[in-house]
Amino acid sequence: MKRFRRHGHDSQRDRLKQELFQFNKTVEHGFPHQPSALGFSPSLELLAIGTRSGAIKLYGAPGVEFMGLHDENAAVMQVHFLPHQVELVTLLDDNSLHMWTLRAHKGVSELLEIGRFTLSGPPGAIPSVTRVTAVLAHSSGELLLLGTEGGHVFVVEVPGFRELEENNISVEDVQSRVPEEYVGRRNLECVEALQENPLNPRQVLIGYSRGLMVLWDLDRRCAIQHFLGMQQLESVWWMEDGGNILSSHSDGSYCHWTVTGEDPQTEPDKQETPYGSFPCKAISKILQVSTRQGPPFLIFNGGMPRASYGDRHCISVVHSKAHVALDFTSRIIDFFVIREGEHHKGDPSALMVLAEEELVVVDLQNEGWPVFHTPYLVPLHCSAITCSHHVSAIPLKLWERVQAAGKLQNTHYSRRPWPINGGQNLAPDPPQRDLLLTGHEDGTVRFWDASGVCLYPMYKLSTAAVFHTDTDPNDNMNQNTEGEWPPFRKVGCFDPYSDDPRLGIQKIHLCKYSGYLAVAGTAGQILMLEMNDELACQTVESTVVDLLQGQEGFRWKGQARLDLRQEPVNFPPGFQPFTLVQCQPPAVVTAIALHSEWKLVAFGTSHGFGVYDYQQKSNVLVKCTLNPSDQVALEGPLSRVKSIKKSLRQSFRRIRRSRVSMHKHHPNNAAKLQEINARLEAEALHEMELAPVQRKIEARSADDSFTGLVRTLYFADTFLNDSYHNTPALWAGTNGGAIFAYMLRLPPVERRMDDQVMAYPVKEIQLMHRAPVVGLVVLDGRGAPLPEPLEVAHDLSRSPEMQGYHQLLVISEEQLKLFTLPKVSSKAKLKLTAVDGSRVRRVGVAWFGSSRVEDYAESGLVVLTNQGDLHVISLPSIKMQVHYPCIRKEDVSGDRLLCLHQTGQGFYLISPSEFERFSLSARWVVEPRCLVEAPSQSRPTSPSSQPYRDQLDGASTQHRYKSARQVMEHALLNDESEYMRNQCDWLPTV
Repeated sequence: MKRFRRHGHDSQRDRLKQELFQFNKTVEHGFPHQPSALGFSPSLELLAIGTRSGAIKLYGAPGVEFMGLHDENAAVMQVHFLPHQVELVTLLDDNSLHMWTLRAHKGVSELLEIGRFTLSGPPGAIPSVTRVTAVLAHSSGELLLLGTEGGHVFVVEVPGFRELEENNISVEDVQSRVPEEYVGRRNLECVEALQENPLNPRQVLIGYSRGLMVLWDLDRRCAIQHFLGMQQLESVWWMEDGGNILSSHSDGSYCHWTVTGEDPQTEPDKQETPYGSFPCKAISKILQVSTRQGPPFLIFNGGMPRASYGDRHCISVVHSKAHVALDFTSRIIDFFVIREGEHHKGDPSALMVLAEEELVVVDLQNEGWPVFHTPYLVPLHCSAITCSHHVSAIPLKLWERVQAAGKLQNTHYSRRPWPINGGQNLAPDPPQRDLLLTGHEDGTVRFWDASGVCLYPMYKLSTAAVFHTDTDPNDNMNQNTEGEWPPFRKVGCFDPYSDDPRLGIQKIHLCKYSGYLAVAGTAGQILMLEMNDELACQTVESTVVDLLQGQEGFRWKGQARLDLRQEPVNFPPGFQPFTLVQCQPPAVVTAIALHSEWKLVAFGTSHGFGVYDYQQKSNVLVKCTLNPSDQVALEGPLSRVKSIKKSLRQSFRRIRRSRVSMHKHHPNNAAKLQEINARLEAEALHEMELAPVQRKIEARSADDSFTGLVRTLYFADTFLNDSYHNTPALWAGTNGGAIFAYMLRLPPVERRMDDQVMAYPVKEIQLMHRAPVVGLVVLDGRGAPLPEPLEVAHDLSRSPEMQGYHQLLVISEEQLKLFTLPKVSSKAKLKLTAVDGSRVRRVGVAWFGSSRVEDYAESGLVVLTNQGDLHVISLPSIKMQVHYPCIRKEDVSGDRLLCLHQTGQGFYLISPSEFERFSLSARWVVEPRCLVEAPSQSRPTSPSSQPYRDQLDGASTQHRYKSARQVMEHALLNDESEYMRNQCDWLPTV
C-alpha cells in the first residue's frame, strides 16, 4: 500500500510539474548573423532576410516576426516573394529552390516550407548549364524564369515547380541575330539579370555578364532587340516609361539605352562614370525611381575610385543637386526603395539597406535624408558584447526616466513612423516592464526594452568620458570636408573597433528601486552611477583599493589602470557617475554585488574582494584571496599562457611535494602505500557499482591557477554568530572552493553619514574537492530565498522569515550543498558533476507560476551546465525537477553570456549579434503571435491613373497584369558582383 500511495503522490507531482515547467525557445532578438539575401513584398509589407546558415526570417510591423530554417546546410542566395500572394521562393547555394508560405493555424500565421525543386536540365548537361544565377518571379504569379551560369533561361511553373521546356530560352536562340564578330570576341557567359518590361510583362530583358542584353518576347519566343554592351555587366534597371534601360558595369560606369526596336543597338545613348576617369570599382546595382514632381532619384552601389576609396562600402543617392555617398562600416548585401501611398505608387519614401552587420533605413522625404530608428534588427553588437544583465518588473518612474534620457539621444533620427507595417501583431501586452542591459567592449552599457517580442533600444550609457583615452575628441567621421569628392556621409552604428580595450564592461548591477547602477570594467574599475534628469558638470571622486595588501615580491605585468579625468566633465541626463573604485592591481572585475539599502557595493577580481561604502565614499573591507603560487594571477592577463618551462617546473614541484609528504607519513613502507591505493580503488569501484550513472568527484590541487579568483559575492541579512540575532553579512566564493563570511555592522540611520560601516570576519569554509563556487543563496525560515534589497520596503515582497534556522545553499561547479546557519553544518547535497560529467556554469533563482491556478507559484534554482542543459532544482529540498537541452556544447559565448529572468525566462547569445530568448515557465512566455493575410485583389480602375512601379527588389522585376494582380518585387544576392533590381508598374487599360 505504501508503494501505491507514493506512486499516486508522484503522479500528482508530475501533473504539477507540467503546470509549472515548460521549455520553449521563443524568439531571436538582434541582427541575423551572416545575412546573405534580402527580399521585400510591397503588397504584404514584409521584409525577408536569408542567412548563410540557411535561416529565413520575415519582419513586418513591430512584433510581426517569422523564422524558418532550411534542412540543407546551405546559404540562402536569393529571396523572392510571389506577386500578390503569401508565398516566397528561396534559392540556396546548392542550387535548390524552396517554396515557403505563411499559413494560418489557430488564428496565427506560421512560416512553412511547402516544396523544393532542383533544375535538372537536358540529359548529360554539364553543371553550369543548370546552375541558377538570376531569378525572375513573373508578375503573373505563375512563372519563375531562371537564368543560369551556362547562359540558358529556364521557365518553371509555380507553385508546382513544373519545368515548361517549350518556353525555355537557349543561348543559341539568343545568339541567332547577334553579329558574329561580337559573339566571337565575347563569350556571353552567365545570365546576370532578368527584368520585365514595365509596360508589357510578356517582354523580358536578359542581361549577360559579358555585356550583351537581349529583349525577349515570351509569346513569340524570339528576340526583339539586342544591346551590344562592351563592359562586363553587373545589373540592369528598366525605367518606368518602358522605353529606357540603365545598365551598370564593372568599370564603375553606367549606361543609358533606348528601346527602339532597331536591332542591334551597338552602343549606348550615354555612358557616365560618376566618380571620375580613374579606375573605379564596379557598380553592382543601380536603380532610378521617378517622383511625381521633380527629377528622379538615382541610387547605386559601388563605383568608388579604386585606388583611394576602394575599401569603402557605399551607396550613392543622387536627386537633383543633392548627391551623397552613404558610407557603411560593413559590406552591403542588398538594398531597395519603399514608395509611399496606398498602392505604393507615390514618391520614394525610404531606402532600406542590408549590410553584413546592420540594417539601415534612410528617410528620403525629409531634408538631409536622416536615418530611421529601427524597432527591430538592431545590431546588438555595435561594439562587441562583453556581459549582460536582466532586470524584471521595472517601476514606472524609473522606466519613464530611462525613456526620457534615451529620447534626448535620438534627436538626429527621422521622426516619421517606421515604413514597414505588414501583418498584425496579436501578442498580448507585456504583463510587466523588463530591461536587458548589455555591456560592450567600448565601455558602453545599452538599455533594451525586453518586455515583448521586439528588443527595442531605449538608452545608451558611455563610461569613456570619465577616463583619459587615446580618442581624439575632434576626430569625427561624420564631419564632411567642404567640397570633398566623393561626398561621403557615415551612416549606421556598427563600429567593431574600441578606443581602449580596458574600457570593456564586465559586470553590471542595477537596483530598480533606488536607481543606483554599478558598472565594473576590464581594468579593475567600478563606477557607481545614479539617475539624474538634468545635465551635470562634475568631477568623479576616485578611491584606490589595494587588494594585495602590501604583499612583497609582487610584480604586475598586466595592463595599466585607466587614468581618471581630474577636470569636470559634462554628463548628459541619464545615469551619471559620482564615484569610482579602482582596484590595484587593475585586473578584470570578476564579481559584483550591490545592496542599495545599505549603500554598499562589493567587488572581486583574481586577487581578492572588497566592500565600498558609496554613501561615505570610503573602503569598508579588503581581503586578499591570492595564492602565492598562482603566478598567472600575479603577473596579469598578458602572461595567462604558461610557458613550457614554467609548466614543467610546477609539475616537478608537485611531484617533489607529494614524495616529501609520502615519506613523512609512510617512511620506507611501500607495501602500506600499495594497500592504501588498492583500498581507494576498491572504494571507487564500489561507488560505481552502487550508482552507475555517477562518477567520483576529483579533488583539485590548491596549486591550480586562479584559485583566488572571486566568482560570486552575495549580501544577506542572516544569522552568523548565533540563532537569535540576525546581522547584515557578505558572502564571497572563490575559484578554489573557499567561502568567506563577513559580518557587517551598519550605523543607525541618523548617524549613517558620520559613523563608519565595520566588517568582521566570522566564517571561512573550504570545500573538500576545491571546485569553484559559482553561486551562494541564503534561504529564510520558510526555505524561500531572501528578497532583493528594498523589495520589502516597496511592499513587493513579504518580509523574510526570521523564526527558525536559515540555510546557506552553496553551488559549486560540481554539486549543490545545503548548510544550516549559523553552525554551518551540512544538511543535504545534490551532485551534478556525477551525471555525464556536467559542470555548473550559471545559476539563478526564479519563481514558477502555475498555468492553471493563478495564485500558486514555487521558487526554484535554474542551473546551466557546460553540456548546455538547463536544470530546475526545487528549494529548499534541492531535488531535481526537470532538465532540458538548451545550448550546444560548443557554444562558448552562449554559456558565458547567459542571463536568467526571475520569471523563468532567459537570454543567451547564439551568435555575436543575436540573443535567443527562452522560457522554462508554463505561465510566463513571451513569443510572437501574428497574422498575415493575403493582399486584396482589387486595384484602382480610374483610367487617368498614372503608371507606377511598386517596389524595388533585389534581383527580379515583377509586374502586374492590367487585369488585377498586385505586383511583388524581390531582392537577391549571389555574390558581390550579382545584384539586380526589379521594378513593377501598373497601367490602366488603354
